[in-house]
Amino acid sequence: MNIAVVILNWNGRALLEQFLPSILQYSKEATIYIADNASTDDSIKYVTQNFPKVRIVKNSSNGGYAKGYNDALAKIDADIYCLLNSDVEVTKNWLTPIIKAFKTYNEVAAIQPKILDYKKKTHFEYAGAAGGYIDKLGYPYCRGRIFDTLEEDNGQYNDSTTIFWASGACLFIRKKIFESVGKLDEDFFAHQEEIDLCWRIQNQGYKILYEGTSTVYHLGGATLNSMNPRKTFLNFRNNLYLLLKNVSGNQVWFIIFIRMLLDGIAAFRFIIQGKFSHFFAIFKAHLSFYANFRTFIVKRKKLSKTGKYYSLFSVVWQYFILKRKHFDQL
Repeated sequence: MNIAVVILNWNGRALLEQFLPSILQYSKEATIYIADNASTDDSIKYVTQNFPKVRIVKNSSNGGYAKGYNDALAKIDADIYCLLNSDVEVTKNWLTPIIKAFKTYNEVAAIQPKILDYKKKTHFEYAGAAGGYIDKLGYPYCRGRIFDTLEEDNGQYNDSTTIFWASGACLFIRKKIFESVGKLDEDFFAHQEEIDLCWRIQNQGYKILYEGTSTVYHLGGATLNSMNPRKTFLNFRNNLYLLLKNVSGNQVWFIIFIRMLLDGIAAFRFIIQGKFSHFFAIFKAHLSFYANFRTFIVKRKKLSKTGKYYSLFSVVWQYFILKRKHFDQL
């Protein structure tokens, strides 16, 4: 089984210096690639001079996460792709259970390992934790992370189980399935495109797996941190994209209407907190959604859809009203 670990890079020399050595040390079963999004720093020169075994794939522009990976992966031949953020530290034998799972379960298209916080290694990390889900209204949450509450890792998620979405911070996927479902949606640019991809994969009858015996540590926020209004814009806009594109039947209109009301509440909450740039980010997100509405209607009509995609109606209600902060309380 041929595995390509592909690290997307944009002006990220410092991150490559910090994290690439562990990837090379513990990934002997794989070929390591840097997919460079037209960097203007000396990161590629640094890699070429210091890590000659690492292969470089150069993209012509910075198309974000989605286009960056689509362009690069089209040039890489492998049975399994691992889309790995440049701010991830891997661990000894991290690939072993992943390879075993792919060999054992033909119906599994994508796998995510346990993702812990590089800055606080006893706890789960925001982007993926122990595997992702969404509620009926489209809010993503994880085993080990609901909104900003991060659980301590006490071995409670050392299992192997099916999930709804695998984190783009460390996403293993079969090449043939990645291509057959249409790759990553480039209109997302970045954020939640992996949820869209996993949704489409499951619509084709395949499964997404979490493998808790493989561990990585994610720094998080290396490209856009949570205080950046650009991240707020992408998250709110892309969540509406996600729902319009994938929710089956006429229920989609009710769900989008409720989401817009809740987005309004979130926007005014930012005003109360004095975070005016985030308020305007939500406003711009809705304008962008309206501007691209027809594009996503066309995409919606082309997709086959499954009925139920959620196991919980509202994680917002559970978290903020019922004060259930941990996954096992839901």
